[in-house]
Amino acid sequence: MSSAIGRMRIATMSQAEAVAIADWTYDGPYAFYDWKADPNDLAELLAPELRGDRYFSAHDTSGELVGFFSFQPEADLVVLGLGLRPDLTGHDLGSSYLEGGLAYAHKRYRPRRFRLSVASFNARAISVYERAGFHVTRSFEHETNGGVFPFVEPERDA
Repeated sequence: MSSAIGRMRIATMSQAEAVAIADWTYDGPYAFYDWKADPNDLAELLAPELRGDRYFSAHDTSGELVGFFSFQPEADLVVLGLGLRPDLTGHDLGSSYLEGGLAYAHKRYRPRRFRLSVASFNARAISVYERAGFHVTRSFEHETNGGVFPFVEPERDA
C-alpha cells in the first residue's frame, strides 16, 4: 500500500468525494478529526462555494480515495491541511502521504515555506511532520468541536 500512496493522484475535490470524506470516522481520541465534530468545518467541506478551490482529493494507484488535502496560499507560504482515510491511519503511510501532498503543493504554488496546524495531543501526526523537517513555530488555542483546544503550528522550507 505505501508505494500506492507514494504515487497517488491529487485532484480538485468533487462533491461526491466531499460527501464521502464527511462520513469518515476515526477511532479513539482521533475522533476529534471527524468532520461532523464541528458544524462549521463540515459546512465548509460540503458546500462547494465555501470549499472553493482549496480542497483536493488523493487517490492511490488503483483509483481508491485515500485522503484529502487543503492548500491555502498566503504570500510566500502555503498552509496545508490533510487527512488520511481512517482505515489507513497508523500503518506507517503518513510520511509518504505527506510528501506526496507537499510535492503537489510545491509544483502548483511554488511557495518558500509550508505551515500546518495540528492538535497538540496528536503525537502521531507531529512525529510525521518532524520527520519531514517541520519545526513547531508557535502554540495557540483554537476554537473547534464545541470547545477551545491547544494546537501547535509547525513550519518548514518548501
